[in-house]
Amino acid sequence: MMCLVGVLLASCKGCEGGEVAMALSPEELRLQRIALIDSTTIQTLVRLDSIEGYDRLEDLSAEAWMLVDDSTGMVISQKNANRQLCMASITKMMTCLLAIERGNPMDTLYITEDVFIAKDSRVRLGEGYRLDHLMYEMMLTSDNDAAYAIAKHLGEGDTLRFYDMMNQKAVYLGMDSTHFANPNGMPNIHNYSTASDLVRLSRYCMRDSTFAQIVGTIEQSVPLADGRHMDCVNTNQLLKTYEGCIGIKTGFTRQAGNCLASSATRDGVTLYLVLLNSRSMSSRFKESAILLDYGFNVMKAYKEKE
Repeated sequence: MMCLVGVLLASCKGCEGGEVAMALSPEELRLQRIALIDSTTIQTLVRLDSIEGYDRLEDLSAEAWMLVDDSTGMVISQKNANRQLCMASITKMMTCLLAIERGNPMDTLYITEDVFIAKDSRVRLGEGYRLDHLMYEMMLTSDNDAAYAIAKHLGEGDTLRFYDMMNQKAVYLGMDSTHFANPNGMPNIHNYSTASDLVRLSRYCMRDSTFAQIVGTIEQSVPLADGRHMDCVNTNQLLKTYEGCIGIKTGFTRQAGNCLASSATRDGVTLYLVLLNSRSMSSRFKESAILLDYGFNVMKAYKEKE
């Protein structure tokens, strides 16, 4: 059965001849697309356990995942997809999204003492960055202090205000099992989500061209306000090793394990996958590749049946 999960917002622009004219904003259209989740259709048309790669799924170490075909919203594979788990730096997807939606890319941000933790960070105290450049540093190298600097800036000096913004956006997106307590995913029992919610966030974020460009970049030279440059290399190895990969974000803490939100496009099919708490840094990439391969095989069989 096909179902729409979440609230589909619409604005009535007028009624004429008994017909209601509805107009959706670009943001509402994005929300409508990600709300499309179909958990059953694929199973009625394709025998999933007969598809090449199925036998490899039971050996995956990840605690949870969800794999979805974007155009149909069909769930191809899932495990503990609604289990609330820590998400590590996948958190930064929401931070980046809000920076794009609410920030001025030309604003200059300085790394001040109150956002300088120097843990898994490359920015240095006193350095200045343009907001759009700092987003590359945050998303490609997973810089934690960059995320705090962005949170402070968008929160007008109050990071708690920014966390409220994150949670308000999560509610709007229908991420009912998610709560944000920091901008970067550092260990915090109050910062958690599910594979299902994070697939929803992934699909929404990637419909923004600026976000998609950032997370799909393999290397970027980031300028500092003083004229120097800092080279950034994306931590997502799938961008180099997996055909068709277009993003999205890595994550790791001891609390969350090794995590990866990924997306790939082949032959007109776009898949989204969120994998949480894999055994090792390398296994999160290998296991994601196994799942994506399986997903493309399933969609090929589905199209042939269709």
